[in-house]
Amino acid sequence: MNSPVAGEKKEAFLVRLDRQGRLIVPASLRHALGLGPGDRLVLRREGDRLVLERLEAVEKAIWREMAGVEGDLAAELIADRRRKAKRDG
Repeated sequence: MNSPVAGEKKEAFLVRLDRQGRLIVPASLRHALGLGPGDRLVLRREGDRLVLERLEAVEKAIWREMAGVEGDLAAELIADRRRKAKRDG
């Protein structure tokens, strides 16, 4: 969803998973990004990479993508479900 922006600062941090599969986001990175306890993040896989983003950023990207969709998606979904229910009896 997000790609690097020209001139954006890039940093790399070596982290290690613990036995429970957890990792620690370095304090300097948490502070630079304004991350705090309870912040909701989305971890997704892109090929062999892991991408960690704020939930709000992911939601905004989805809304931007949906902005150009024409029609009433909810009505289409309801009609589709009704057709399937009628077909399946």
